[in-house]
Amino acid sequence: MGGMFVFWITQNRDCAMILPVRMVTAMYYGAIKKYDIADGEGVRVTLFVSGCTNRCKGCFQPQTWDFKYGMPYTEETEQELIDALRDSNISGLTLLGGEPFEPENQRVLVGLLRRVRQELPEKTVWSYTGFVYDRDLVPGGKRYCEVTDEMLSYIDVLVDGPFIEEQKDIRLIFRGSANQRVLNLKETRRTGTIVRYIE
Repeated sequence: MGGMFVFWITQNRDCAMILPVRMVTAMYYGAIKKYDIADGEGVRVTLFVSGCTNRCKGCFQPQTWDFKYGMPYTEETEQELIDALRDSNISGLTLLGGEPFEPENQRVLVGLLRRVRQELPEKTVWSYTGFVYDRDLVPGGKRYCEVTDEMLSYIDVLVDGPFIEEQKDIRLIFRGSANQRVLNLKETRRTGTIVRYIE
C-alpha cells in the first residue's frame, strides 16, 4: 500500500538473482487520533498526513510540511484506521495535514477512502485542505491529478482554503481563518455550485 519495491541485482558464478531490498513509502503521517472531537462533527478518527507545499504563515503544526515527517503509512496503518472506525461511537474519518491533497498523498488516501465507503458506508468523511476546491482541485487546477475526482467523491465535508493569520478568528467553527469554507461537498458536486455546510 502506497509504495514500491526497490530491487538489488546480484550475481554469483551461476546465475543472477533479483532480491527485494526495502519498501519505499509514498506517504508518511504524523499522528492518528482515535477519539477526536475538534476536527469535524461527533467523535472522529483523524489522520494527520505529512507533506505540505502551502506552508501557511502561523500554521499550527509546521513540522508536517516535511513529506518525510513522522512514520511511513503502511497496510498496517490503513487497517488500524479501519479497525478504529468500526467503533460504534465513532462518527467518521477526518483527514488533516500536512496536506491531504498533495498529489502524492491523494494517490495513497484514495485507497483508504474507497475502503471506508465500501466497508463502513455509514461513517462520514471530512477532509481539510489548504487549496481552494473550485480553483485548485478541478480539471486544470494545480493539485488536480488522476485520482482527485474519485477522492472528492468519497468526501462529505471539505474545509478548504489556506490559513491566513491576519483573518484568524477563534469564534469560527471547524476552521481557523475567515477565508476558509466548510463545504457540503456532496451537494456542491451534485449541483455544480458551492454549497456551504456551515456558514
